[in-house]
Amino acid sequence: MLVKLAKDRIRKGMFIESVACPSKEFAKRRFVLTSDRDMAAIARSSASKVLINVALGLDADGRAPSPSIDKRRQPKPSTSGPNAAEIGKVRGEIDQTRQALKTHLTDLVAGGPLDLADLSEVSGRNARTWKDSAVIALEVTRLKSKDETTYVHSLAVSGIMTLLGQALDIDEETVGMLGVAGMLHDIGKLLIPSEILTKPGQLTAHERDIIRHHPEGGFQLLSGHPGLPQLVLDICRLHHEALDGSGYPLGLQRDDLAMPVRLSTVCDVFEALTSVRPYKRPWTPTEALDWMFARPNLFDRKMVIRLGSVLIDTPIH
Repeated sequence: MLVKLAKDRIRKGMFIESVACPSKEFAKRRFVLTSDRDMAAIARSSASKVLINVALGLDADGRAPSPSIDKRRQPKPSTSGPNAAEIGKVRGEIDQTRQALKTHLTDLVAGGPLDLADLSEVSGRNARTWKDSAVIALEVTRLKSKDETTYVHSLAVSGIMTLLGQALDIDEETVGMLGVAGMLHDIGKLLIPSEILTKPGQLTAHERDIIRHHPEGGFQLLSGHPGLPQLVLDICRLHHEALDGSGYPLGLQRDDLAMPVRLSTVCDVFEALTSVRPYKRPWTPTEALDWMFARPNLFDRKMVIRLGSVLIDTPIH
């Protein structure tokens, strides 16, 4: 079990999963805390919370892990959690956001104007839903109908981006634009024929090329609307880039990818990995975060670690 703990409560013998601070301050991850040096480094870091694993080390009260027992004799997992009313409320808010976003995106693709003020309001409401009920919102948006995938994915990425932006202490105005960027980042997919976008089987090389064009197509569409911040345009165009230059459409590397773009990439991939797909089971948040953390050539580890501190459903001490 993972538990968030105030850093001044850590003690030797705890298993540290991650410390929510930049890697230049403290980069170690997944280790048993045994040294005074590591304790002092964590204390000096900007982190306020540390993620510990009480199954592998001491818990918040200094108790050792319980001995493992035959899984067949373990009690059934607790069914406590969000009640039906809470889930229904979040589902209703997500559905309202989806409908509003769909109206905005379809109007834009049809050549209509961009109402940035109204879209910002939609994004702001979505951000509040995720701030208040992130775990429920993540679960509600995991299952997407074929025709609504782009809209639900976009609002989910938007919500996750605002959460991560706030966790990184980014200023409020920029966080607001991160939310808008999340809403618009995949608009290029709406330019792709639906028979390709929703094809259940394997894509041909030509079809893959068409789909890989969606960041550039979306960027060109949005570039025709004066007043959009460069941050929004960059995220639309570059959210499939990778730190080692293996991404697309431009093959840019770490130094050419601004912080908001690197943030968007982590959030976009995390949402995709944890979503239900016809061809795969959804990954758990921990599985997705571990997979991205193990690929520092692709993803900004600082973003991955901080996202874990935001989205893993654990008690706060």
